[in-house]
Amino acid sequence: MMLAAGATAFAGDSDALKAVMKSKSYAEAEQLLKANLEQMADNAEKAKAYNKLVDLAMDQVQKETGTIAENQLAVQMGTPDKAKPYDTLSLADGICNAIAAALECDKYDQLPNAKGKINPKYNEKNAQRIWAVRPNLVNIGQAEAQKGHDAGVLKYWGTFVDAAENPFFAAMDKNAEKEYIGQVAFFAGRYAFQAQQVERANKYFEVAKRDPQQKADAINFQLYAMRSMLKTKEDSLGYINQLKQMYEQEPENDVVLDGLNSMYEGLKDKAAQTALLDNHLAKYPNSFTALANKGLMAVNDNNAEEGAKWLRKASEAKPDNAIVWTYLGACLSVLGANATDNAQGQKYYDEAIAAFDKAKELDPTKAQANWGYNRYQAYYGRYGADDPKTKAAEADMK
Repeated sequence: MMLAAGATAFAGDSDALKAVMKSKSYAEAEQLLKANLEQMADNAEKAKAYNKLVDLAMDQVQKETGTIAENQLAVQMGTPDKAKPYDTLSLADGICNAIAAALECDKYDQLPNAKGKINPKYNEKNAQRIWAVRPNLVNIGQAEAQKGHDAGVLKYWGTFVDAAENPFFAAMDKNAEKEYIGQVAFFAGRYAFQAQQVERANKYFEVAKRDPQQKADAINFQLYAMRSMLKTKEDSLGYINQLKQMYEQEPENDVVLDGLNSMYEGLKDKAAQTALLDNHLAKYPNSFTALANKGLMAVNDNNAEEGAKWLRKASEAKPDNAIVWTYLGACLSVLGANATDNAQGQKYYDEAIAAFDKAKELDPTKAQANWGYNRYQAYYGRYGADDPKTKAAEADMK
């Protein structure tokens, strides 16, 4: 019995593991491993098998990077004709395979072995060697984008970002990629959204939002992506709850505030919309977004006096917004037309003209705000149809 127990304890690798270890290609080893994983003796064998996959994937990577290095040397030596062909997709797929296999390897490597002990053997080496070649995914993803290969872009850029977020690579130095990982994550999010992988897109947008240069674009597209998926009232209410959470985390973020205001407006929940804007202005009285939306709420209610009040404040908070100046001018024109006192009416028209002229100055081609007809009406109300100023305003409508 003792001899039998000893023979079992010191038995070599299982046949299932031996078959994987003899494999010459990643595809062959992966197929054997998947078919025979449960036949392996313990977690240590499973970790060893997956590490073999990492080795095979890295052999593929080293083959291509070696050729690239030789070609670069040939150019430096003035013999570019000696450059050899290489396969960038084979390189990228090798890196992706190495990452996937390393994560599986680590999963079993962190579990107790046959003796009940946890003794990781592969994590540090695998993390270091994969991290060194991982940046190749960025350039190869860019090349795929130029070719219009959307699936390839998402695969390579997505894997690049996923690896950065995975605890397996937590010890790696990430300073070198701080300047561009946010941008890669943002575009990976856009490609994930185009592929209708919304949760994945949101994950990448969350990474992009950590980069100050990408934050605004990431939030804008994230909100657009979330909004585009709304089909029912329940979807809308769920989206509002997500916006509320984002607003609580970043109450000074105008994009989120505007998105939440728009949802309340779309659902015609005027009470919630009013409460949102009033509470925001109580904390941030100079918030352009809140002031402008208060003004637009009044405009929608045909309340020109209230609209002018808030839009005047909005124009003071952000004097370079042609849309606000245009709506302010429209409110003042209505007040001018409705005034019972002629002098007061002329004063309103003067203010309206000043607002419209500012809109014209900021947006002369009417790309953002169509101020033309309303401006003409203000001049018409102030000076009459035949005045040269009115004629000039009429010409500016075209």
